[in-house]
Amino acid sequence: MSADVDEAVRDVAGRIKAELVDLTSGMTSMFIEVIPEFHHDDEVRRLMIASTASNLAALIDILTLSISHDDITVPPAAAEYARRFAQHGMSLVALLRAYRLGEHMLVQRAISLLQDSDVSADIALETTSRIARAADTYIDQVIEGVTDIYENERRRWDARSDSTRAAQIRAVLDTEDLDLASAEQMLAASLRGWHIAAVIWLGKPVASSTALLRAGAAMLAGATGKEPLTVLIDEQNCWAWISSSGEPALDVDNLERDLRRRPGIHLAIGDPGTGLTGFRQTFRDALRARNLTLVADPARRLTLHSRVALASLLVDHLPETKAWVHRVLGNLLRDDETTARLRETVRTYLDTRGSLTDAAARMHVHKNTVHYRIHRAEDVLGHPLSVNRLEIEVALLIVDQLGLDRQR
Repeated sequence: MSADVDEAVRDVAGRIKAELVDLTSGMTSMFIEVIPEFHHDDEVRRLMIASTASNLAALIDILTLSISHDDITVPPAAAEYARRFAQHGMSLVALLRAYRLGEHMLVQRAISLLQDSDVSADIALETTSRIARAADTYIDQVIEGVTDIYENERRRWDARSDSTRAAQIRAVLDTEDLDLASAEQMLAASLRGWHIAAVIWLGKPVASSTALLRAGAAMLAGATGKEPLTVLIDEQNCWAWISSSGEPALDVDNLERDLRRRPGIHLAIGDPGTGLTGFRQTFRDALRARNLTLVADPARRLTLHSRVALASLLVDHLPETKAWVHRVLGNLLRDDETTARLRETVRTYLDTRGSLTDAAARMHVHKNTVHYRIHRAEDVLGHPLSVNRLEIEVALLIVDQLGLDRQR
């Protein structure tokens, strides 16, 4: 019976080979009908047909010539089609679905041919089983190869696309005499409304760095309800802009929750701005906020420029800033828990416009405790808070925002 099955398999394979052109045409027409991604232009359509024909021819050779499964490789036309699929940003799922649909159509054609033959039912059943197994093994191995080809090309193409987009964005950011219309044409995006920029970065490089950076951009989308314009700068950094006709709203609490769930992702966000000038300024804000975070507290997940604007201007002058802060605060910068409480109390007291009651309520302590700490702070400073009050308030704000108390 085995010899009879071998002969039947070769016979079916030969008859399929004789009608290869018609089968290829029917199969590709079916792909176009049921899979939206297969609506290609003429060039890619020809490549799709060549890919389908080459896979069918390879499978026919396996059935006819008893080629070992170990020798199965992705046909060149199929490999090139997978690359083109990736370059056009089409779904890998759609491509793999086509392979399975094609496998099913081939097996159904084999069954139809066996029904028209004069072989016995037992031989027909075994022949169908062998063809189905061969087709399944072939498709499994080719799919594995096609998946690798697609994913490698997708990574390469994304990197090239991001490199091009990064160059375009840098040109928009840095070209002073660039007008609004030209900038919009370069980015293929409207710049006439409001913008919020974010710098997204990773604390350290990881294997899934691109996925993490894209996850950070997705968090920004979730916190604003808008899809960002994003560009991957390198393996650890991504820039993103949220744009809208009205001022974008940022759900900070939601963003902080998302960041807690995905350790390793950091965001710095600029202040909202309008037009081309705002597009540029909000990015510079975000970049300064990031630079401050790297100096003050690298573990911080989210930094809003609006909360660190003053200190962010001083990051590039850190030695001079530290020297000035030490001159203003003196021993109030001592590195111990008691002095840290005095600094916190003075900051709160000055922030509440010198109200002992309001400061006590904000700090959840008794008013007399605030009163005592203020006097102790004045003793440490060597003068009342009313002397150089503005300088003291600014110095304490810088200490907090630049993390100078954590760097001693």
